Amino acid sequence: MIHTEELTKLYYSIGEVAEMFDVNTSLIRFWEKEFKTIQPKKNRKGNRMFTPKDIENLRVIYHLLKERGFTIEGAKKKLKDNKEETFKTTELVSKLQYVRSELEKIKKQLDK
Repeated sequence: MIHTEELTKLYYSIGEVAEMFDVNTSLIRFWEKEFKTIQPKKNRKGNRMFTPKDIENLRVIYHLLKERGFTIEGAKKKLKDNKEETFKTTELVSKLQYVRSELEKIKKQLDK
């Protein structure tokens, strides 16, 4: 999963965002309709342009729905009731996943 520290551009297209999360663009559009925290800007052509903040919000939604198995309504309630803690938990999980992947890379190098 994407780490927000790695985001270097001001705006990302919906295709780039979908690729970051390995989902279809239609799912990103669906989440945009369901969650008020996702509000990408649109250019003159009407193309969605996501900011790093939008991507951070998507990361939390992805975590709740795909990794924790929440329903849409459950995720909305979790974000409404305890947004700050949910963001902190998601950030911690993301960092731990990154550390694990780095450790796995080191292990592979040592096993050679």
